[in-house]
Amino acid sequence: MSNLVEKKELTQELIKETAMKLFFVEGKFDATTQEIADAAGVNRTLINYYFRSRDNLMNIVFEEAKEAEKSKSVIIDNSKLPFREKVERYIENSLNASLKYPYLETYIVMQMNRGCCENEIPVDDEVLKRFCKNLEEEMVKGRVDQMDPIQFVINLASLLMFPSAVRPLLTEKLKISNQDFDQIISDRKSIIMNILFKN
Repeated sequence: MSNLVEKKELTQELIKETAMKLFFVEGKFDATTQEIADAAGVNRTLINYYFRSRDNLMNIVFEEAKEAEKSKSVIIDNSKLPFREKVERYIENSLNASLKYPYLETYIVMQMNRGCCENEIPVDDEVLKRFCKNLEEEMVKGRVDQMDPIQFVINLASLLMFPSAVRPLLTEKLKISNQDFDQIISDRKSIIMNILFKN
């Protein structure tokens, strides 16, 4: 009996991981149940058997996407680190996530635009307040240019997310291989830090 349970769990995980790969790694957001089944090497009826429907599988995958997104922000709430180091580690976590799942943010935004997310990814008000307070202290010390803290957050998000969001366009127009593009993403930490911080 335990072997059957283990096999069921492994098959469920395989289907879910395959869907995540198609959506977040390959950017195939409209992948059909059959395409997911083919990529996973299973019969299409197993998707309905384990997940009841494609929509239910999509909802589960979307929850995984939100959790992956939230996990990147944990470092921002670590008040023991100096502000610059918090941002540097956040950038590193985000770039690593972009290498693993290049279409993650695009998928999340697309699902939100479709109204598929009843509760948006929550932002802890206290964490945001502490972040803005720390940022303003850095501005007073002259380590960051004076600006509305929201502008800093938008700059940070743009520098991190834009390359992955337009990856197919950049690789095509600039004739960059996927391997070279991954290296470009890996090299962005110091570039982003130099743009955001004065020293």
